[in-house]
Amino acid sequence: MPVYVESVTQPSPQDLTDLAKIYADAPEWLLTPYASADALIAAALADGSLIAGRFNDRLLGAALLQRGDQAWRLSHLCVRKVTRKRGVGRRLLEETQREASEAGKPLRLAAPEGHLEASALAARTHLPLDPL
Repeated sequence: MPVYVESVTQPSPQDLTDLAKIYADAPEWLLTPYASADALIAAALADGSLIAGRFNDRLLGAALLQRGDQAWRLSHLCVRKVTRKRGVGRRLLEETQREASEAGKPLRLAAPEGHLEASALAARTHLPLDPL
């Protein structure tokens, strides 16, 4: 079964558990500027920016997607540690690129400055990287 990418606006209790597990596996720098994973999830749900990859009714990866007037910005992309290297992050990124293109907006990545993982992702995907 494929990974389905969706906007998360009204998460079920299981979705909230899955999101907590996703961001529990995140490196601390990825949570910036939020104080905790719970704060990141709450803020993203409040402003409607949370997207996630679902497989077999479980959320395996998530990110924040700001749909701006000039460009879309993807940040805080994280996949559960037990699910990494299986294409979940790639699927989230590809679907976001497709949707941004359909909306006529360029997609940009955003991450705290100075982190090799974010720079490597930007280089691999040929997307600009903005500082958070």
